[in-house]
Amino acid sequence: MSVTEQPAPGNGPGQESGDAAADQLRDRISADSLTTRRDYLRIVATVSGGLAVGGVGVAAGILHRHGDSESLPEPKKVTDRLAPGQSVAFRFPGDDDRAVAVRLGDGSLVGYSAVCTHLACGVLWREDRGPEGELYCPCHEGVFDARTGEVTAGPPPRPLPKIFLTEQADGSVWAVATARSGEPAKDALCRQFGDDHPLDAARLGCPGTARAAESRRT
Repeated sequence: MSVTEQPAPGNGPGQESGDAAADQLRDRISADSLTTRRDYLRIVATVSGGLAVGGVGVAAGILHRHGDSESLPEPKKVTDRLAPGQSVAFRFPGDDDRAVAVRLGDGSLVGYSAVCTHLACGVLWREDRGPEGELYCPCHEGVFDARTGEVTAGPPPRPLPKIFLTEQADGSVWAVATARSGEPAKDALCRQFGDDHPLDAARLGCPGTARAAESRRT
C-alpha cells in the first residue's frame, strides 16, 4: 500500500493517532518533494558553516534571498486557471526560486515564496486549516497566514516573501514581481521598476520618478 492510500475506517483504539501520524507523514513527503537536491546541498552547507554565520550572511545580503532582484523580472505564466481553494507550485523569478500561488475562498489571489524562512524547507498550502487555510512547513511546524504571509506559529523568524500576481481576461494567472520578506508592496515595486519603467513608477508615486516620467513623455 502506498503512502497515499489509506485503510478502511475502523474503530480501533489507535485509529485517531494513526490518522494524525499518516497526515504528518504525507505533509513531510510533500515538503520534501519541493526541496531539490541543490536546495538540500545549500541547507547542508549553511548548517556546516554554523547557523549563526548563515544568519549573518543573509542579513548582510551575502546569500541569495527570494525577491532580492533590483530589476523587474520577466513575467511568468503560473497557470491557465486557478479556482477558489486551489494552489499551484511554480518557480519565480528564477528557476531555483520555489513559489506557491493560492486562490483564497473570496477569490483573492496571493503568491509567496515556498521556502520556509526558518531552515528553507518546502512550504505547503492547507485549505482545510482555519477559515482561509494556511501555509505550513511540516519540518518544524511553522505556520504562515494565507492572506498576509505573516508567521502565526512555530520557529520561522520572518514572514514569507511575496510574489505579485495578476489575472488576465482569459483567466490565466501570471507572476510579475517579488517582494523581500516584510517589505511593503510599494517599496518592492519602486525598487524593481527603477529607471526602466518610469511611467509605472510615477503612477505609484515612487520617489524621484516624476521628472523621469515627464522626460520620457517629451
